[in-house]
Amino acid sequence: MAFFIGREREARRAYGFDEIALVPGPVTINPAEVDITTKIGNDTLKIPFIASAMDGVVDVKFAIAMGKMGGLAVLNLDGVQTRYDDPTEILNEIQRADPDTATELVQKMYKEPIKEKLVAKRVEQIKKGGVKAAVSCIPQNAEKFGAAAQEAGADFFFVQATVITVRHQATTYKTIDLHKFCQKTMKDTNVVLGNTVQYDATVELMDTGCAAVLVGVGPGSACTSRGVLGIGVPQVTSTVDCAAAREFVYKKTGRYVPIITDGGMSTGGDICKAFASGADAVMIGSAFARAKEAPGGGFHWGMATPHHNLPRGTRIRVGTTGSLEEILNGPARTDDGTQNLVGALRTCMGSVGADNIRQLQLCEIVLAPEIKHEGKLFQKAQKIGMGK
Repeated sequence: MAFFIGREREARRAYGFDEIALVPGPVTINPAEVDITTKIGNDTLKIPFIASAMDGVVDVKFAIAMGKMGGLAVLNLDGVQTRYDDPTEILNEIQRADPDTATELVQKMYKEPIKEKLVAKRVEQIKKGGVKAAVSCIPQNAEKFGAAAQEAGADFFFVQATVITVRHQATTYKTIDLHKFCQKTMKDTNVVLGNTVQYDATVELMDTGCAAVLVGVGPGSACTSRGVLGIGVPQVTSTVDCAAAREFVYKKTGRYVPIITDGGMSTGGDICKAFASGADAVMIGSAFARAKEAPGGGFHWGMATPHHNLPRGTRIRVGTTGSLEEILNGPARTDDGTQNLVGALRTCMGSVGADNIRQLQLCEIVLAPEIKHEGKLFQKAQKIGMGK
């Protein structure tokens, strides 16, 4: 349904996580017995959680820890991990920076040239940890880094930008042929393309032969794309739209291409709503940036902007609240829904009667913008739980 925002100009209403709720089902299931695995390309993840390709979240050690817990962590090949042989001091400088100078400092740090030898080295280091290796880069570097990453044994290669399309136009540089890249250049690696929020763009991305598509433009806690560029669609609507594209491609070709909702999820409830909206997996940054294992030391900043003079998101302090084990599997030491995310997903699935992710995508959703506040007077007054 469209609304008029002015004379002869229509606009759709779009929805975010805080505006919907999931309806409990007529059948309930033991949470311990639901299946939360998800398949992306040739690989199956034991838990459908992916750590964002952000320098404050993922380094080699974090990628190994996340992999051993059944998820996936994506290391950014355009970040400090490939610009510096040992990025420890650089990360420490970013953490110590004054809020007023943090953006300028981050821009300066990312002007250091990428050392191509470190692309293969980082992949090899992750593989030595006995887990799947996932790396990412912007489209402009995909062909250059892709072959090196694949040769080093990368299992997943994410081509990620603020917005990506098959029909990108440019006259000052060579554009990437995503069909050729997915089907020939990287034929032995799962290629994930993103980001998008649009139905037609998703269909075309899936037609390239990619393993999955990332959904989300600007929802991340450290992302400033919506403010700087004015672009984006709330995550519930964007996930539903891209899921519809997935179903169209599946009916047309028989090929099921998963979608990964990327960003905008702060709590277990948000994550559950993303799956109910159609996600096959979720990519999360800020929740994992709060882990003791995260290289950002409780700080988090955006990574998607390809132009070094634009802010790479903003550096935010998220704090360190617990170990990666506690954030994923508990026991929860906070009351705000940011820990034991796996337990939250399992319990939600049991409550709506979904014994796998595919069934959770079909649960009933209602519009309920006051759902988080109804009856929460004392929590709000005391700034605890859902009142924070």
